[in-house]
Parts: sequence; structure tokens; C-alpha cells
Amino acid sequence: MTQPVTDFVDALSAIHLEHVFNPYKEHCPHFDRSDAAARRRRNLELSLRTAVELEVRTVWIARDLGYRGGRRTGLALTDELHLDAYSTLFRGLPVKRATKGPPVGERTANTIWRMLARIGEPVFLWNVFPLHPHEPGDPMTNRCHSAKERGASSWFLHALIDLLGPEKVIAIGGDAHRAVDGMGIDSTHVRHPSYGGQNVFIRQIEEAYDLVVDTAPDLFRQPAA
Repeated sequence: MTQPVTDFVDALSAIHLEHVFNPYKEHCPHFDRSDAAARRRRNLELSLRTAVELEVRTVWIARDLGYRGGRRTGLALTDELHLDAYSTLFRGLPVKRATKGPPVGERTANTIWRMLARIGEPVFLWNVFPLHPHEPGDPMTNRCHSAKERGASSWFLHALIDLLGPEKVIAIGGDAHRAVDGMGIDSTHVRHPSYGGQNVFIRQIEEAYDLVVDTAPDLFRQPAA
């Protein structure tokens, strides 16, 4: 299974699109280490190989890489604050930081990894558009990928599903669900945890994995007056 994974990562690394940062090929002059792209490629390749070996049951798919998360780590829905958690979930996978300076966190990743810790089994994380689309001239922004950009990368999602053969695909957010559905892939739709959707997301994941309901207080919710 080594060659299909290598071919997958090599093909992804070769994509070049305008106003899109390819973390497996490109170098950010502000935050990246000199070998950042190689580190991110390695992170992804190790993750895919391990996911195949562990026969992961589910794949979670969001919309696109974000500038505080996957752009920096090369791992979907994973910021630098959760690299150790990622390593633990994948049985000690030696993922490495690709950037300089203090680690950067992402609120969505925080909620995602809170739930992954409770599930306690490897889940492979991915995006409909596996690169980071940004506003023209402003690389530290997020935007929704275009239909053209999705078309240029749709092969990767199909190849990933073929490679892993998951029992269940969970689409995080309406945009991701509509895109996955439009590509002919069956998925379970859950609310995206951002913009007030955190509690709904948590309950839906609890239901999907038959988890005991978490009664801990929501630290992000303001107390009633």
C-alpha cells in the first residue's frame, strides 16, 4: 500500500492554483521552516499509511484547509496545539511542526479534537478541497473554494475513499455535505462547530458514536445575566 499513498501525496503536491496555498509544495516566508513543505508532506503520508494499516472506520470531511490549521500542519482540522493529540490518536505517529514561533491554535480544531479524544479511535480527517484557498493578496485569510477549484481536486476525495474504504463518512457543515453529496459519496451530515454550532456538533457526534452525553459546562457560552 506504500506506492498508492506516495502517488497520492505526490499528485497533491503538484497542484498549483491562483489564490490557493498548497502546503505540500509551497513555502510561507513569514512562518514556515525552510523544510516546511517536506514536513507537511511527510505528516500526510505517514497519516495515510497508518490509517490504512489501522483500518479506520470513519472519515470526517470539512470544506477546505484553514490558515491557522491545515495550512500550517498539512493535516485537516488539526492545528499545532493538537499535534500531540493527533500523534496519540494514530498510535504514536511522529508528526512534526513545520512552522517557526509560538504554536497557533484554531477554535474549530479545539472542538474537533475534544470529540476525537472522547471517541478514542483513529478517525481520518480530510477536506473537500484539500488545500488552503485565500483572498487575493491576503494569504492569512480563509475563503470558500470555487467550483473550478473543486473540480481540479475532486479526484483526491474519491481516491481517499477508495484507499481507506471507510464504513462511514461524516461531512462537517452544510457546504461540505452538499459538495460530498454532489460527488456521489454518501455521508452523514453534522453541524459545523463554528458560528454557534458547537453544541449541536457535539450532540450529533455523541449520537453517531453512541457516546455518553457530556454534561460538562460549555466554556465558550456566556453565563445568563
